[in-house]
Amino acid sequence: MAESITITDNRTGESLEIPIDNGGVDAAEWRKLLPGIWFHDPGLATTSGADSAITELDGENGILRYRGYPIEQLAQQSTFLEVSYLLIHGELPTQAQLDAWVHEITHHTFLHEKFRTRMHDAYHYDAHPMGLLTSSVAGLSTFYPEAKDIDDPDVRMKQIVRLIAKMPTMAASAHRHAMGLPYVFPDNALDYPSNFLNMMFQVGNPYEIHPALHKAMEILLILHADHEQNCSTTAARVVGSAHADPYSSVAAAAAALYGPRHGGANEAVLNMLDDIGSLDDVPAFIESVKAGEGRLMGFGHRVYKNYDPRAAIIKDAAYDVFEVTGKNPRLDIALKLEEVALSDSYFVDRKLYPNVDFYSGLIYESMGFPVEMFTVLFAIGRTPGWLAHWNEMLEQNSRIARPRQRYTGADVRDYVAIDAR
Repeated sequence: MAESITITDNRTGESLEIPIDNGGVDAAEWRKLLPGIWFHDPGLATTSGADSAITELDGENGILRYRGYPIEQLAQQSTFLEVSYLLIHGELPTQAQLDAWVHEITHHTFLHEKFRTRMHDAYHYDAHPMGLLTSSVAGLSTFYPEAKDIDDPDVRMKQIVRLIAKMPTMAASAHRHAMGLPYVFPDNALDYPSNFLNMMFQVGNPYEIHPALHKAMEILLILHADHEQNCSTTAARVVGSAHADPYSSVAAAAAALYGPRHGGANEAVLNMLDDIGSLDDVPAFIESVKAGEGRLMGFGHRVYKNYDPRAAIIKDAAYDVFEVTGKNPRLDIALKLEEVALSDSYFVDRKLYPNVDFYSGLIYESMGFPVEMFTVLFAIGRTPGWLAHWNEMLEQNSRIARPRQRYTGADVRDYVAIDAR
């Protein structure tokens, strides 16, 4: 027998049975019985805004899968561009499909010179790279006006390729602008992570990329590639529901990611570890958190009520990176903090476990990325996820997003002339 719930309007005695489908109920059925009465759900914590076949997230059991494939397998066995293909197309590519996909992305990495120079000339020398990246993505729509033909699947795919290809170029360019360094052109002989690292860090001679750092970059991009209906993905879908082009939709997503509540958590972890200062001070810090005098950054998640599977993968990758770069001095404090917190019922009972941000900042910093680039790195990895959701939404012919509100303002009142106020 199918599961269902019964809703009774106590004002009229009318009842309605609504089936439970895939863990949710259809709000359209609710509206039939109770028109004009809204679910009040600030933050959309219990609201499903979409049907999606892209990413499965089981927060209770710490499970994350892209198109059915466990994140643990993809992180260790796949590449970022292969995962990008999977997210966009729904299936893992054949070798021929992957070769064609990589070729297309590799040969769309360059930026129009007028676009690059004019974008950078418009900004102060120390402009935050994430602000520059966000505006650059939006600006691309003016260079590719055909992108507005969103009903043509071939046009959509061309823009998807362009965005995935050009994000590392724009990101590295933003960094070098802030540092006062000359721009490094993409190198089509390099793979995706290597090309990005070379554009970031080359000074004079080509940047020597250690295999362990290359692998870590690949893993970090894969782990950030999608995460269901988070704040930035929802922003992309909401803007895209108005039939905006993909550049505008991804720029909206990047702007949401720029907010410190979404994309700035790994920086907050580093600041917290600095504030703690030493291993001996970890217990006192834990007690201050329990007393409400501080926050344990990098722990807990809006959806995960278990160990974030991405955190476990990043933690393992960190050791490989530190073998090359030397151990980040904050690592011992981080490990001790995790050990103490996970043995304390205060945090365990509240299901506060390390999340993806707890160790990622340590790796980024050890690889040479300045803190200002952390959110930019997140954006590069998340781009295929944003685009997959944007494309899926259009294929579903979704309605324009239009939530309602509870009005809490003044009752009707008459206008008062200014000299009588």
